[in-house]
Amino acid sequence: MADPGTVDIRWAKVNDAEALATLLCAMAAHYRQTPLDHSRAAATARQWLSDESPAYPHFALAFAGGEVAGLASVAIAHPGIDLERLMFLKDLFVRDGARDKGVGRALVGFLAGYCLGKGIGRIDLTTEDWNEGALRFYDRLGAERHGQKVFLRLPGDALKRIART
Repeated sequence: MADPGTVDIRWAKVNDAEALATLLCAMAAHYRQTPLDHSRAAATARQWLSDESPAYPHFALAFAGGEVAGLASVAIAHPGIDLERLMFLKDLFVRDGARDKGVGRALVGFLAGYCLGKGIGRIDLTTEDWNEGALRFYDRLGAERHGQKVFLRLPGDALKRIART
């Protein structure tokens, strides 16, 4: 990957499906998951982006040195208790050649600016407890460890079982 220089970030649109697919394939490889087929990933990304509401975008893409460099996958939630929306940062991923060059920081800064502009009060996120690099990165940004919550997941089999009852 070329030297990033300036990092440009924008919300992904349908015509960014190929760029998003490139990042999804790189992310699967980085996390040692089953490799993704790029054409299938592009078709899926195109579908996701065409279904997306402009009021609630889901993917921020970073471009550096003329190439797609990273992504942030987010969701906006309306918790209700404090009447303040929150952004959940599901994934933050920067390609190998663009790491340690400010791309991740630029993505989070973009999200923070969006939140401030839309009256969204916080960004919640998770990371694996073994991912020391991510933990150090979020610590440098001022993220607080929030030990009062337990991260749980209802996977596909549980969804099927619950949906039948």
